[in-house]
Amino acid sequence: MKRLISIELQKLWRNRASKILILSYFIILSFIALIASIKFEIFGFEIKLAEQGIFNFPYIWHFNTYVAMYLKFFLAIVIVSMMANEYTYSTLKQNLIDGMSKKEFMQSKTLTVVLFAGASTLFIFLMSLILGYSFSAYTEASIVFSDMIYLAAYFVNLFAFFSFCLFAGILVKRSAFALGFILVCYIAEGIVYGLLRWLVFHSSEATSRVADFFPLTSISNLVVEPFTRFKAYKAIEGAVQQGVAVPKDYGVHWYNVVIALSWAIIFLLLSYRILKKRDL
Repeated sequence: MKRLISIELQKLWRNRASKILILSYFIILSFIALIASIKFEIFGFEIKLAEQGIFNFPYIWHFNTYVAMYLKFFLAIVIVSMMANEYTYSTLKQNLIDGMSKKEFMQSKTLTVVLFAGASTLFIFLMSLILGYSFSAYTEASIVFSDMIYLAAYFVNLFAFFSFCLFAGILVKRSAFALGFILVCYIAEGIVYGLLRWLVFHSSEATSRVADFFPLTSISNLVVEPFTRFKAYKAIEGAVQQGVAVPKDYGVHWYNVVIALSWAIIFLLLSYRILKKRDL
């Protein structure tokens, strides 16, 4: 295992573009801390975000993981490029000539995906602890370490999405086309959702239940938006609207995790199948 991951890390670190993207990803992740200094005014309310509860424990686990999810595309580019380079520079063929089996090659890529997801999750954990203890009104251990299920959901989200990116890279073999393929899949799921709602179910609720099984949708469902839990948002909403807000389910559900992990396994098995059958 150490040998396989060492080989992959050497390939990535010797590639200038991959090195810049990886460093940029973690640097930009750290910019979440800058949100603490943002101050603005809406509908007469002066808001400094750090004072509104976004860095309070346990809410910070939800907020930070959701924001960080949108930065995963930096590492998605790295993973897609990683596979494209294997074909472009014939390193895959050379690895096989040197005695590495296709199974070991696939294991090395899977380990890289797990490493990226794990490193990102650890980074968010540490950064959230620092921000939480700096700004949170609640620092009791029972509160600090509650709701950490969002970190687990974040890890699964990254692992499943990176597995899909790996599949796209192996299937298409060219990084630009593979990224285009990923974008097309997002668009395709939106189109299918619209057609199901318009032609089949005529209901957004019923359509959403079916869409929850779509690969990219199921991955996104792991961590739902946290902004309606934001204290300032509720204050503004109360000032400009009348009526009672409908409670929303913000939890991480086991069935969403199972669906996302199932897709991750499917993508990895398909990747290995393609790799095994393809003439290199």
